Amino acid sequence: MHRWEALNDRQITLLGRIAADEDQCAQDPIMRRSTYALRDRGLVTISRRRGEFQTRVTDAGQFYLEHGHHPEHPTLGVSSADQPTASAVTGTAKSRVSKTPSTTSVSKRTTSHKKPPTPYSERPIPVARRSKATKLVERLVIEHHVVISNPDEDEITEWRRVIDFAKRHGLAPPGKRIEKQRLWNAGRDLQISLVDGPHANSGRRSQEENPRVPVPVQLRSPHSVVAALRDSERRLLMPPALRRRALLLLQALAAEAERRGYKVHPQSVPERDHRSAHYYNGRYFPASCREGALEIVIDGFCSTVTIKQEFPQSNDPDRSQQLALDIGYSRSKRKHHWGDRKRSKLQDILGIALQELEIRAVEEQQRRLDEERAREERRIRWTAAMDTAREKASEARFATVLREQVKQWQEAHALRQYCDALEHRLDVATEDNPDIQSARAWLRWARSYAESLDPLTQPPTMPTELKFEPEDLKPYLAGWSPYGPEAHQAAWGRF
Repeated sequence: MHRWEALNDRQITLLGRIAADEDQCAQDPIMRRSTYALRDRGLVTISRRRGEFQTRVTDAGQFYLEHGHHPEHPTLGVSSADQPTASAVTGTAKSRVSKTPSTTSVSKRTTSHKKPPTPYSERPIPVARRSKATKLVERLVIEHHVVISNPDEDEITEWRRVIDFAKRHGLAPPGKRIEKQRLWNAGRDLQISLVDGPHANSGRRSQEENPRVPVPVQLRSPHSVVAALRDSERRLLMPPALRRRALLLLQALAAEAERRGYKVHPQSVPERDHRSAHYYNGRYFPASCREGALEIVIDGFCSTVTIKQEFPQSNDPDRSQQLALDIGYSRSKRKHHWGDRKRSKLQDILGIALQELEIRAVEEQQRRLDEERAREERRIRWTAAMDTAREKASEARFATVLREQVKQWQEAHALRQYCDALEHRLDVATEDNPDIQSARAWLRWARSYAESLDPLTQPPTMPTELKFEPEDLKPYLAGWSPYGPEAHQAAWGRF
């Protein structure tokens, strides 16, 4: 509640009575509550003397009686220079009674020539808050999430005010909303997110936003899927009146979906194990028997619409008669569950549910296009990475061959030097040495081996027909898999 909010008739009457007879005490317990409300707005003061309450009208209260609004009103009130001081607000009644008509008229004339009040939107606090809210929305559009690390209570309060300012002034992009939550980490960080769709409690929608889907009064010529649910004794287990209403709602959805050109198929629910079963009227039923479902196919996108009794175990007769409709979770944080509430029933939101399915179909189609585009981009990038990897692997193979040739050439050069030294030794040896002939034979073989080892005996050529295994290219792929653009390496295998 703001101090400048308008008074009701009882409060205005009470304020006039206090102004007419300021020495009169507000002894009526019923009126005392209104008197405290006037005091909280700064229009009256309350004092207690000798066990009695005495009330006085302040200058703000006198201003309200004369002009019909509070002097602190953002657009209708007076500026800060014209507001009464604290001493004037708590002044005695005698000083106000002593005012003559001429004094009042002079005061009015003086006020009329003063500077007009600053609009609320141009005051420092709203200007600063708008700037901060605008920057926050710009960050959210780019980053989608903003995390405030280890905030204190003052920071949380300030960010809450900024977010409320952005919501009140519609700063969020169309079709988006701002949400905040405290994270359960060590610092209890504050996360601010920009999510799709309006809030679930955003209020009633217009006729354009919520096209009504007609619900039949009687189940005549039902859709084949609805007829199968009606004839099944193991589906839609609920009281007869509630079951009839659920069938009518499913019939309305099926008829409207086919009218829009969509396909409606039955949903086969597998039997569940005994742990999810329940008993009703002494009979055993699997858990899925409480639900009735059908599938709506929109442009190849299939969604399951389920209707069920929301609170089957409730002892409250009103609560036990509530139905709920669910269309399953989506990839985005969009609304997927509706129920009978005080302000709306399921028959009021069938159009919203179909709109949600249509939006999901468009999003799914766009997602498939994006995935196909991303898949093609990954294929192009993978092909380029493979070509680069082959070039790098070839260079590495060439370098290995070159190092091997240099190693052989150095070894052949060393062998030739050894052979020259051996030959010099044999030249100075005497012929009567019994090993001289064997040494000369060894020298001839060594020179022949050094000749065969030297790669420069014939001009070296460029290595050709290089073949690489996938694992040979892996070190040069910078994280890509050599088995394809969609292949991933994991500890438990390749898929």
